[in-house]
Amino acid sequence: MAEVESFTLDHTKVKAPYVREITQESGPKGDILTNFDLRFVQPNESAIPTAGLHTIEHLLADLLRDRVTGIIDCSPFGCRTGFHLIVWGSPTATEVAIALKESLEKIADSIQWADVQGTDIISCGNYKDHSLFSAKEWAKKILEDGISDDAFKRHVV
Repeated sequence: MAEVESFTLDHTKVKAPYVREITQESGPKGDILTNFDLRFVQPNESAIPTAGLHTIEHLLADLLRDRVTGIIDCSPFGCRTGFHLIVWGSPTATEVAIALKESLEKIADSIQWADVQGTDIISCGNYKDHSLFSAKEWAKKILEDGISDDAFKRHVV
């Protein structure tokens, strides 16, 4: 079996919330893909409820694309502690952390239900499982805790 970097990470050593570069991969034509760990809550101590996480996912799909060039995908971890962010190119963890902070500020402060894309039966595979209230509360908590650009030492952006 292939070794998956995320499963070799010592989850007891990280200090969430943070942004961590997991890996950079170079394709056969020199294209670079970078995979980031956007960790919102401390592993094995907390998890974001699915409805709030689902709404955050839909909002980040839009908000991060306004702030980070070349986003391919932003998908939640099954453990509900954060997201993978996969991008073309090589932005720094600091750049991504700043973009994430700005996006969460917008969720906490000004997003309304009408701003959440993909929340009907046609555009979402589980459209009934959303909570803007939960998304806003978790965004506020993550911002209060501060987003670090280092997974092991607190360096809040």
